Amino acid sequence: MPDTPRTAARPGQERYVAEVDEQGLGAVDAVPDDCAPSSVWVEAWRQLRRRPIFWVSAVLILGALTLAVAPGLFTGADPAFCELKNSYGPASSGHPFGFDRQGCDIFARTVHGARASVTVGVLTTLIVVVIGAVVGSLAGFFGGWIDALLARFTDIFFAVPFVLAAIVVMQMFKGRSSIVTVVMVLAIFGWPQIARITRGAVLGVKNEDFITAARSLGSGRLAILVRHVLPNAAAPIIVTATVQLGSFIVSEATLSFLGVGLPPKVVSWGADIATAQAALRDHASVLLYPAGALALTVLGFIMMGDAVRDALDPKARK
Repeated sequence: MPDTPRTAARPGQERYVAEVDEQGLGAVDAVPDDCAPSSVWVEAWRQLRRRPIFWVSAVLILGALTLAVAPGLFTGADPAFCELKNSYGPASSGHPFGFDRQGCDIFARTVHGARASVTVGVLTTLIVVVIGAVVGSLAGFFGGWIDALLARFTDIFFAVPFVLAAIVVMQMFKGRSSIVTVVMVLAIFGWPQIARITRGAVLGVKNEDFITAARSLGSGRLAILVRHVLPNAAAPIIVTATVQLGSFIVSEATLSFLGVGLPPKVVSWGADIATAQAALRDHASVLLYPAGALALTVLGFIMMGDAVRDALDPKARK
């Protein structure tokens, strides 16, 4: 450190003095300190809007939701109308993806298939979040025998393979299943992960100082849980729910592919993939379009979950 000023502390000993900070106290005092502090959600949004992965996933999710809500904006063809004379017909005007084995318009079925798959994913996620949040928050906040009882109850469902259990139960409704049936079956076996995430988040929040302050002000335990604990433990729940939504869409497609999911009269990506597998060698495009739509939709939700997780994680922000 040849440029650092030196002063002698005693004969034969030197000490180094740090350089004077060029930024004076006036510049520090000029920073406004009367504005309201930003919440974790505001900071998360600032992080999200700077990340390309967020915008890419948002476009994919918005496209899937638009297809599910208003498929008529993209095609006027009836997905259930099929003519055998068009079997494996090439792409033409008004039919950009061509026709499948039964002569059905692949583009129309791909567009209309989004409604069933996205509906199952969204409804299942909502039910799973409600069940998992209730079980996990009660177990984490109250502890004791309540925690032990709910933990063992959750372990029972964790021990059951998710897809296998759904296949076995859906066999009971084969031939008379519906979207509601698939949603309820997936929700019954899909809530334990949310419950565990919620329990861990509640355990990390319930001993914070603001919880102690609320308790000292006379707030009841249930009021503290609802007003203070759950809002501050919501970040990991939202991230897990976003990722699981994509998993539930895949699960619905798997059940439909195996013939135990949605009935044949309901247009879905899983059913179209199952039908197209027989022509994979000679007409691969018949399988490509519904499988591609399914993959892009699931990818969008997974990427969104990763982006939200990084934005809400203080360590990632640092």
